[in-house]
Amino acid sequence: MKVCQAFLDAGHDVRLWLPAERTEVSEEDLRHWYGLHRSIPMTRLVSLGLLRRYDFSWRAVYQARRWKADLVYCWPLQAAYISTRRGLPTALEIHDQPHGRFAPALMKSILGSKYTVRVLPITSALRSWLAETYNVQMEPPRTVIVPMGVDLEPYRDLPAPEHARALLNLKPGISIGYTGHLYPGRGLELMASLARLNPEINMLWVGGEPVDVERWRRRLEGERITNLALSGFIPNEQLPLYQAACEILLMPYQHAIAGSSGGDTARFASPMKVFEYLAAGRAILSSDLPVLREVLDETCSVLLSADDLTAWDQALKGLLQDPEQRAYLGKAAADKAQGYSWMARAGRILGGLADG
Repeated sequence: MKVCQAFLDAGHDVRLWLPAERTEVSEEDLRHWYGLHRSIPMTRLVSLGLLRRYDFSWRAVYQARRWKADLVYCWPLQAAYISTRRGLPTALEIHDQPHGRFAPALMKSILGSKYTVRVLPITSALRSWLAETYNVQMEPPRTVIVPMGVDLEPYRDLPAPEHARALLNLKPGISIGYTGHLYPGRGLELMASLARLNPEINMLWVGGEPVDVERWRRRLEGERITNLALSGFIPNEQLPLYQAACEILLMPYQHAIAGSSGGDTARFASPMKVFEYLAAGRAILSSDLPVLREVLDETCSVLLSADDLTAWDQALKGLLQDPEQRAYLGKAAADKAQGYSWMARAGRILGGLADG
């Protein structure tokens, strides 16, 4: 949604084809959930689960060809494969190494096709893995690394933490925040331990599937941790205010990170949380993972061993006692976020292609 919106904002014509679902979502709900400021022209196409999106990909590419698209921008490998086989100029955004029986062969074909005009891995680590695994050159301008992004406008002129807490009817007092899913590998156990070790602070978890939220609520109640609140799902458009309500934002990713479909994304991930935290202009405590260092460094965050609770506790206590350091890190974070807007990302994606 954010990518398509950025392309539209840049003045391009965009059509989004996506699989039809049993329960359709209204345009108003989509704009609310994803924090969109404009409508995205989209068409839902029939897709049978047993065909693993091959039928959808064929239909989507067929529609793109009928529309006479100048560029077919793909996320599914199946769609990029079909598009290149049909001789259409194709760009593929890649978030992970190929998984499944046929995916490696599809990737090899796509990377070797003359119709693949742009390959877009989200991290340098992923680009290096692809180049080594498939023995191909992955250099600019054909390959462009495109980390995830952030809408900067909702983060402009955010209120001070205490004011944001009042607007949201949150507990007064110093607050430490985490926003995102409650999947394994997100450092939830470590954060719960931090809440237990620092009962004077309020900890806030924003997001999560209802079943995960309820499971953690029962667990926290059983462990008598009373200073950790769970908000459940929050629409994207409200997220900046919740992040602004915290003096410190936590990102304790572990060495193995589960995604929405399972698996492990720690090696190649480019979490949108990174860029949202930066844009929020708050001090960040983050795990020191190689892939996160592609964006973060010590000038805008405190980087810590992923599973060293003592180090996290000491760093947290240090920042709690040093408001000047919190302000310094927050300012540096907000400055760094300026280079990661969705619009800037769209410019890198299409650079050299839009005029061709």
